[in-house]
Amino acid sequence: MINSMTGFGRICREIDGTSYVVEIKTVNNRYFKVSARLPETAAFLEDEIEKLLRENIYRGTVNYNLRYKSIIGESMLDIDTNALSGMLNQLNNISLPQKSDGGQLKVDIGALLSLPGIVRPIEPDEQQSRKIRDAVLEVTAQVIESVKKMRAVEGANLAADLKNNCRQIEQNLAEISSRAPIVVKSYQDKLKSRIDALLESAQTEIDKDSLAKEVAFFADRCDIAEETVRLSSHLEQFLNICENEDRAGRKLDFLTQEMLREANTIASKASNAEIAHYVVEIKSRIDRIKEQVQNIE
Repeated sequence: MINSMTGFGRICREIDGTSYVVEIKTVNNRYFKVSARLPETAAFLEDEIEKLLRENIYRGTVNYNLRYKSIIGESMLDIDTNALSGMLNQLNNISLPQKSDGGQLKVDIGALLSLPGIVRPIEPDEQQSRKIRDAVLEVTAQVIESVKKMRAVEGANLAADLKNNCRQIEQNLAEISSRAPIVVKSYQDKLKSRIDALLESAQTEIDKDSLAKEVAFFADRCDIAEETVRLSSHLEQFLNICENEDRAGRKLDFLTQEMLREANTIASKASNAEIAHYVVEIKSRIDRIKEQVQNIE
């Protein structure tokens, strides 16, 4: 069964005194693309996380977001005291303007702490890194499964809509096939009637062989049997892929283009208003299919 490229999953878990939040959102893309946001202390996991995502998600843009914090009061930030002391020393050597009451202007320590490089995450040691790695990959795997389930549900809804459109096309195609032989007979009758009217006053009989040749030429020019058979075959293959393949977006997109090409050929060859009406309905359905296929993995 086909899968959608739209999915979302979020899990918050506490592991060994640390709260981990992993959020994954997937949207349409012709290829596989990852956009990951990780804390500095977990940046070393980016390649492993992308590998895990790639093994489970075939196509689409994957937005991955990881956050974690200690919930047992353990600080995960460090103040670079050397940098802060050096900055304070530099400020002491600067002649600061006096306030109107004669006092010196005070330095806001909070503002200093917000400067880049003063407060930074504590770099985990080897044991802590291993702990973070195991926890993050475990939670990520769980979120991926949640995303895959949502993509499968969305895919089932897409499949139902695609099948409905294919059935409507099949019905219109059956109407076209039943009317195709009538087109030639109708053309023959109209042609003979017009010629008879033109030659009536001249008391001349129409050459039956010439009429037959003209009708045969018209029949060959407007013969759409080959196109209807190919379109029917494309529909059958399309439905088979929807039922039996889960990564079929590109195949279905290609088949949709072929279906539209056959419909356009039928429209250009069939000289009949009723057939033209059914072709319009078919092309409308194909456009809907094409739009939906863009969201299939």
